[in-house]
Amino acid sequence: MTTKTGLSALAASVVERALKQGATGAEVIVREEDEFSVNLRKGEVETLKESGARGVGLRVFVGQKTASTSSSDLSDEGIEQLVRGAVALARVSSEDPTAGMPEAGEMGQLKGAEDGAGLGLFFPDVYSLPTEERIRLARECERAALDADTRITNSDGAGFDAGTGHKALANSRGFVGEYRSSMCSLSAAPIATGEDGEMQRDGWWHSSRSLAGLEDAEEIGREAARRTLLRLNARRVPTQRVPIVFAPEVARTLLGHIFEAVNGDAVWRGASFLAGKLGEAIAASSLTVVNDGTLPGGFGTAPFDGEGLPTRRTVVIEAGELKSYLLNTYAAKKLGLRSTGNASRGLSGNPGIGANNLFIAAGSVSPEEILRRVGTGFYVTGLMGFGVNPVTGDYSRGATGLWIERGELSYAVQEVTIAGNLKEMLRGIVAIGNDLIFRSAVASPTLAIEGMTVAGE
Repeated sequence: MTTKTGLSALAASVVERALKQGATGAEVIVREEDEFSVNLRKGEVETLKESGARGVGLRVFVGQKTASTSSSDLSDEGIEQLVRGAVALARVSSEDPTAGMPEAGEMGQLKGAEDGAGLGLFFPDVYSLPTEERIRLARECERAALDADTRITNSDGAGFDAGTGHKALANSRGFVGEYRSSMCSLSAAPIATGEDGEMQRDGWWHSSRSLAGLEDAEEIGREAARRTLLRLNARRVPTQRVPIVFAPEVARTLLGHIFEAVNGDAVWRGASFLAGKLGEAIAASSLTVVNDGTLPGGFGTAPFDGEGLPTRRTVVIEAGELKSYLLNTYAAKKLGLRSTGNASRGLSGNPGIGANNLFIAAGSVSPEEILRRVGTGFYVTGLMGFGVNPVTGDYSRGATGLWIERGELSYAVQEVTIAGNLKEMLRGIVAIGNDLIFRSAVASPTLAIEGMTVAGE
């Protein structure tokens, strides 16, 4: 791996080269990554991968014209070709008066946060285990699932993954910053067989920034088995309108739809059902949605965004009121607003818009109490398909889960569809659980929605 000083110095030197070649502005990202992945089935290794990658991406401006290039060749010759190509492309591109970088005063100085100091992003222990020990962890996870119950008859596999990343960003406004990150995860996916020969599959996983923070392999395997067994003897239910309770791992998908609707690019293009709704009540008063790029140890945490702006905590929805869109510099200019520090950036192309740690604030009610209050309804544990329209809010997806009777989970349900509209669903939230846990960058507690159509028999 390039040294810390070398990575940021390389980014700054590419900016300098671009300016010497005639660019009026430049922005450079340099990235190095490595990853390990092992997948096994019934104790036997099926795939094992170790890989590394590095690359540089350059965005240049010539007046109001812009162009981007990228390369995996970090040699002097490769960098020279990258710079010349970008400047030449910019000169023949069309002008865009909205294009540009943030102002220097908006970026500020990181003062030591450039390596994620205090943010808990990098832990070298993710690579502290030899390959044999990583395989052993995956085997333990799968074995715990297979031994949990005699109805667990097969395995769709188990896996251990680990990786680290190193990113540097520099631009002609004087910004230079970098940070490192790490990640590891463990998962299992057992298969259960019912009395009539019916087979069901489910799984469970855990991810952590550090190996020390990873949950016990056997606990992950047993949880995977428990969730799989709950799917046995599933049935369809008659078509009806009932309360819906989304399990946390499913409720987080609603945040994905909210993100699509508050994404500044979709808003300024008029392709969002929340366009023009700032300051309006668009959800139940119990709903608060936050995007936080500063959450220590968060899977979406970073010291700066894809344009060098400091990440921040942005309340998107507060007590049901739409408070903010999520914006990069381009979308902010289009809407006459200020960037929220949500620029996302790959090596090539212009910055997009991405979420950091996006979550629904926890409520005060336990999941068990939510079920008791619902009485009769559908507890959704899995979704299929992509039937969501971000412009109109129309929502229709295949679902699996458990039927709620007399306030308790009673039997498994499959081969049904749940349908509604996101506008109505957000307003129809009647309970939010106290079980918010971050297993990824997007997290939600249990959610109960007053009523949706379940299409079954």
